[in-house]
Amino acid sequence: MNIRVARGLLLLAGLVGLSLLGEVGKVAAQVPKSDSKVKVTATADRPDAEGNQLVTVDLAIDKDWHLYANPVGLNELVGAQTVVKVTAAKPVEVLEVAYPKGKVKVDKTVGDYNIYEGKVAIKARVRRTRGDTSPLEVSVVLQACNENTCLLGSTVKVSVP
Repeated sequence: MNIRVARGLLLLAGLVGLSLLGEVGKVAAQVPKSDSKVKVTATADRPDAEGNQLVTVDLAIDKDWHLYANPVGLNELVGAQTVVKVTAAKPVEVLEVAYPKGKVKVDKTVGDYNIYEGKVAIKARVRRTRGDTSPLEVSVVLQACNENTCLLGSTVKVSVP
């Protein structure tokens, strides 16, 4: 095989590979993410004199879908459990995040684990830096599943004035 033919074949293989990658990217962009099955809202009380503040994160999970609770109760699923984080312009100390108890999902294949369904409220107690009145940013890491499939995980961010 001469060098021109070899280079041409290599170029053609590269173009086919790039075309396939583009198609994979299009398919991945069409796969729904977990945030399409959950509505996240958050509210916060006014900070007290020490900067302590209660943040309530409400999750409204679509019918026939669930999220992995925190704690999920099964080591293999810890990476998929729901996690709430709170930040602001200045450092925020998260004193406690009170996750509600999940409903036990009986699974003979992987073992029993805990899930959230319907409406769920998660409470976070934080301490703001003195004088910081910037909005809080609440991030919720979650993964939605139903009886047949799990969607790609999502991080949903909401701002609380």
